[in-house]
Amino acid sequence: MAFSIDAGTAADLDAADPLAAFRDEFHLPAAPDGSPQIYFVGNSLGAVPRAAADYVHTELERWARLGAAAHFEGELAWLPYHELLTDSLGRLVGGRSSEVVAMNSLTVNLHLLMVSFYDPTPVRHKVLIEDHAFPSDHFAVESQIRQRGHDPAESLVVARPRSGYETLRRDDLLALIAEHGSELALVMLPGVQYYTGQVLPMAEITAAAHDVGARVGFDLAHAAGNIPLALHDWNVDFAVWCSYKYLNGGPGGMGGAFVHERHVGDRSLPKLAGWWGQRPDIRFEMGTVFDPAGTAESWQLSNPPILTMAALRASLDTFDRAGGMEPLREKSQRQIEYFGLLLAEVIGDRVETITPAALAERGCQHSLRIRMPGVDGRAVHEGLERAGVACDWRYPDVIRVAPVPLYNSFTDIHRFVGILDQVLDEATR
Repeated sequence: MAFSIDAGTAADLDAADPLAAFRDEFHLPAAPDGSPQIYFVGNSLGAVPRAAADYVHTELERWARLGAAAHFEGELAWLPYHELLTDSLGRLVGGRSSEVVAMNSLTVNLHLLMVSFYDPTPVRHKVLIEDHAFPSDHFAVESQIRQRGHDPAESLVVARPRSGYETLRRDDLLALIAEHGSELALVMLPGVQYYTGQVLPMAEITAAAHDVGARVGFDLAHAAGNIPLALHDWNVDFAVWCSYKYLNGGPGGMGGAFVHERHVGDRSLPKLAGWWGQRPDIRFEMGTVFDPAGTAESWQLSNPPILTMAALRASLDTFDRAGGMEPLREKSQRQIEYFGLLLAEVIGDRVETITPAALAERGCQHSLRIRMPGVDGRAVHEGLERAGVACDWRYPDVIRVAPVPLYNSFTDIHRFVGILDQVLDEATR
C-alpha cells in the first residue's frame, strides 16, 4: 500500500494490520480532555497489559489461600516461577533456555556479570563504552574499574561520533576496538543507543572484540522487545536488559540476563554467589558449599519477586501470541517509513531526526530535534504533552517518540504529526 499524508491512509493501514487487535489488550492512558492519549513513551515505560492484573491477582490469591505452600504447589509454584519466563525471553533475545534468566534489575545484573567478565590485568584493563552512555552504565563501568584497582582516566575508552555526526559509525567502532586491542578487556555497549535510537552492529562488534581477545557485553534496555536479536548466534558473551520499556513489565520491573552457553558451566569465572544460584536439587539442603546451577541461573542471588514476575509473564504471553519479534518488526518498519514520510511532507525542515534513516540501524524510536530559530525544544515537548501526547524529553535537546507496534496504530502516528505541526505553528506566533 502506497503511503500518503491523508488520514484515510492511516485508517487503511490500521484496517490491514494483522496485529491491530493487540492494541485492545493494553490499557492506554487518556489525554487531559478525556480523549485517547497518543502513548509514544513505551521506550521509557511500556503500557500495562490488561492481563497483568489477573496474573498478579492470581498470585495474591494463591498467597492468601496457600501461604508458604505456594512455593511448591501447582503449575505456578513460586520456587521455579522464573522458569515460566525463560523460553519467552530466550526467543526475544535469541538465546537458548540455558543462557537466559529473569532476575534482579538491569544495573544489578550488569554489575554481577562484569564481576565475571571484566577480568583486568596490568596490560589488558580497558573497557570500551560509548559517549553519552546511559548514566547507570557509565557509573557501573567506572565503579568496576575502580574496584579492580584501575583508574577510569586510563582504563575507560569512549567511542564518540565523528565531528558533525550524531551517531557512531560502524567503521570507527571497529577501528577503535583494533586500536586498543592489546589493552582491551571488555567492550560494553548498548544494543540500541537510548538517546539517538541507533542500533549498533552487535554481531560485527562481537567478532571484532573477540579477534583482539576482549569480551563483549550489551545493554539491551532499548533493544529487547524492539528489534530482533540473536545473541547466541552472534556469540555475545553476556547481555542485560530491563523489562519496563518495550517488554511492558511494569515500573521498576524484572531485569534479565544472557550468558553464552560456552560460559555457563565455566567454574573458573569469578562470581558473586547467592542462594538462588545454587543447584535447584540441593538448594534446600541448606549447604554452605556453593555448587552452581549449570545454566545462567547460577548468577541468581535471591528468590525472585513473584508479583513483579507475574506482570512480566502477562506481557511475554502477549509477545508469544503475536508471533514474536519478526511480525512486530515488520509492522514497526512500516510505521517507521510512514512516520518518516509524514515528517518530511508535513513538518519539513522544522524538525531534524537524529535517528539513522536506514531500517537496519534503528528501532521504533524517533529522536527529534527542533530546528526553528527562537523556538525552544523543551517548550515544544510541553506543548505536545498538553495536547495529549505522551513522549519524553532528554537533555540537552531531544524529544523521543516511540510508536510501539504491539499497541500503537498508524492513526496514532498521523494524529501525532498533525499535533506537532500545530504546536510548531503556535510556537512562532
